[in-house]
Amino acid sequence: MEEKLQTLKGHKLNINARKTASITGVNDVLSFDAGEVLLQTEQGVLMIRGNELHVNRLSLEKGEVDIDGRINSLTYSDGGNAGKSGESLLGRLFK
Repeated sequence: MEEKLQTLKGHKLNINARKTASITGVNDVLSFDAGEVLLQTEQGVLMIRGNELHVNRLSLEKGEVDIDGRINSLTYSDGGNAGKSGESLLGRLFK
């Protein structure tokens, strides 16, 4: 029986002076606005909160996102339940 090998891309997060962030290993952008960016990454769901957040560069083919604005917090959660209908965002993030 052959084993199916799963190759994970790297996930990297670089923040400069809480004003810019470069993120790799991004699978999808779940939502974004000026106060919050929600990303599906190789390591789970990443929620970035702040003020005047902007997605400057998005390349899902390469799995890269650049964000600028005032970054106040970063929160990771397991990505297994992201996208279940009928469940609140906070319920999915803090399960």
